Amino acid sequence: MLKRLLAAAIVAATLPAALSAAAADAPYPSKPIKFVVPYPAGGPLDSVARAIGDKLKDSLGQPIVIENRPGAGGNLGADYVAKAPADGYTIVMGAVATHAINPTLFAKMPYDPVKDFAPITLVADVPNVLVMHPGKAAELHINNVRDLVEYARKNPGKLDYASGGNGSAGHLSGELFKSLAKVSMVHIPYNGAAPAQLSVLSGQTGLIFDNLASATANIKAGKLKAFAVTTPARAAAFPELPTIAEAGKGVGLETFDISTWFGVFAPANTPRDIVTRLNREIVAILKTEDMAARMARLGAQAAPTTPEQFGALVQRELKKYAQIVKVSGAKVD
Repeated sequence: MLKRLLAAAIVAATLPAALSAAAADAPYPSKPIKFVVPYPAGGPLDSVARAIGDKLKDSLGQPIVIENRPGAGGNLGADYVAKAPADGYTIVMGAVATHAINPTLFAKMPYDPVKDFAPITLVADVPNVLVMHPGKAAELHINNVRDLVEYARKNPGKLDYASGGNGSAGHLSGELFKSLAKVSMVHIPYNGAAPAQLSVLSGQTGLIFDNLASATANIKAGKLKAFAVTTPARAAAFPELPTIAEAGKGVGLETFDISTWFGVFAPANTPRDIVTRLNREIVAILKTEDMAARMARLGAQAAPTTPEQFGALVQRELKKYAQIVKVSGAKVD
């Protein structure tokens, strides 16, 4: 009996290690994957993550668990993944804010956007769009970007623009516009994109550099007058709208380029074969007609890349937004 008890104790002691070793040797993936979204549920980024997760579970043969971890402009969710085990079972839908804007905007960051992550693929570009209340545009005789610049130059400080908060993409779009066109406009920050847009819809604020996904319905309904998109290329959802760079030729806006992008990251040091597998599967999903249609409904454009291309984009965007944040003077303590 003593020998049997001793044998059972040895088995009990060694079983966890044996199971751990077996799990480590199992082909990836062998358990559910946690897909962190560092923003609240319901937004464009969350919707795309869920759409990708639905298809990824079929191609990988494991559940994809979407976990929303909002807070600190996306930093809380991104930091959670930066500190997760580098085994491919925790990934994050990072964005221009978490990996390009916040590192300069916040006085202290809990993670390094380059050293703490392994890029997998860019997922989508979502253009911002310069819009104005149609009544106010008519009142001020502003019909296009050049009219807007000319009015602002003749009336410094009389135009204001709304944004979802200091350091948001809408705020920095306005600051870049002011800097390049050499105009003076007053920034009115709101606590989120929804109240900022509402202020323009009600005519309380002059204009906004809004996310195209959230502005589309109001543009089509004639509640907002759209002048141009902020990206270098025209948006597929509104091919008739020029880019700000196109519409602003001759008034200093030829190099204007800002978009809201998002993509998938894993923790740094995630094995290369896992990064390659996730890239291959997600890129294949992004190239399907179904995903293209979903993206279009959100005003987004699928933009799959290699991990190296995505990493290079992050490096470029970090430098670009560092300069814009510096010019704007925006800071979050």
